Amino acid sequence: MRFPVRDLGAPVRLAGRTLRGSRHVCAFFRSREEQDEVLGPFYREGFERGEKLFHAVDGRLRSEHLAACRACGIDVDAALASGQLEVRAWGDSYLEGGYFDGDRTIGIVEEVLSSNRARYGLTRVVGHMEWALEPLPGVVDIVEYEAKLNDVAPRYPDPIVCVYDLNRHSGSVVMDILRTHPMVIVGGVLQENPLYVPPDRLLAELRSRRAEGGR
Repeated sequence: MRFPVRDLGAPVRLAGRTLRGSRHVCAFFRSREEQDEVLGPFYREGFERGEKLFHAVDGRLRSEHLAACRACGIDVDAALASGQLEVRAWGDSYLEGGYFDGDRTIGIVEEVLSSNRARYGLTRVVGHMEWALEPLPGVVDIVEYEAKLNDVAPRYPDPIVCVYDLNRHSGSVVMDILRTHPMVIVGGVLQENPLYVPPDRLLAELRSRRAEGGR
């Protein structure tokens, strides 16, 4: 079941601004400290309002992520036990089965949003995107996935934040990723993205590149 965007409820604050209609956000950071400083209040606000927090992280960094959640004021043990906080490793989300499939992942996102609607209202989805650097099948399709997500995200009022470490992704990938998000966090500040390209146009461009032998 899909839920059209209608009543967005209480304002959602992220990186110093209130999220409006476009809630698919790309968040670029250069350090873990910067990331935690910007996203911590976003986590805490959702927790205090009784909303669902769904985080997809590198399983090797799960303890660090939970420590960051504690540091921003979340009762992590209680939130995990109740299900309000759900932290999935990449192998149980993006890389389930040892490979990446964008359409399957979009299905997971939709299932998370719709299944938690009745209990929690909003779900705050945060995905750490360095899984695309893993040597596994399908990960090169990350840009296509992010573009396709823009056909789905507007149907839901829930914020979806895709987190990228600028120290690890190439400049060309960062530029493509930037073009797939209507909103972007750069330098710790949320802003509308003037470089955003609608999914139909960007997907056509990607198909053309591949036909010419590019990525």
